[in-house]
Amino acid sequence: MPNVGLPNVAGIWVYLSGSPLFALTLTLCAYQIGLLAHERFGRHPLANPVAIAVLIVAATISAIQMPYSKYFEGAQFVHFLLGTATVSLAVPVYHGLSALRGRVLALAAALAAGAVTSVVSAVVIAHLLGADRFISGGLYAKSLTTPIAMGVAERIGASPTLTAVYALITGLLGAVLGRYVLDLVGCRVWWQRGFVIGIAAHGIGTSRAFAVHPEAGAYASLAMGLHGICAAVLLPWIVGSV
Repeated sequence: MPNVGLPNVAGIWVYLSGSPLFALTLTLCAYQIGLLAHERFGRHPLANPVAIAVLIVAATISAIQMPYSKYFEGAQFVHFLLGTATVSLAVPVYHGLSALRGRVLALAAALAAGAVTSVVSAVVIAHLLGADRFISGGLYAKSLTTPIAMGVAERIGASPTLTAVYALITGLLGAVLGRYVLDLVGCRVWWQRGFVIGIAAHGIGTSRAFAVHPEAGAYASLAMGLHGICAAVLLPWIVGSV
């Protein structure tokens, strides 16, 4: 005997999977799962909530065969807030301005060295491995926070989408492995660790720095902001003259 009162589950699923609300809900739930796992494992760097969320979302949309363009129709609402969240990092920087006294020259030198290294090392390695200009072009802005990186990519004729992928991977690797690299080289001071992470791993690394220590987070956001401003101004000019 047919179940007349039962809803058409398959029809509901087809509707939900095609709705922007599904992508938004999936994104938020995946990140919440990542946060819970991060806390469950004692905030271990390998249990990075962003990395976990990326894996969950990628596995889910692959399993249901949802095109990325369809997924982004819903996820773009979170993407829209990315720029606002980046600007809000100026608040801890403002509160920590008094701590910059006597450190300006050291920070400027670190910023210059880190910015140059992040570009030159990636692009040169890509060329040595035989990558074409399309692939290597996206690497110029890989260490910038995503909204700025995509804007720089457009100005230098690179793919904003590919640049965003590189930026995401760079941020995740910096947030996960940065602690071990800094321990290996003997960098123990919080403001130094934070500034390095902010240059190398932009917003994702800065989020990790805030989770570890407020001073590290403040300096990471300072480094990320300064790196983004300098690169947005200088990279298009440098790439255009090469």
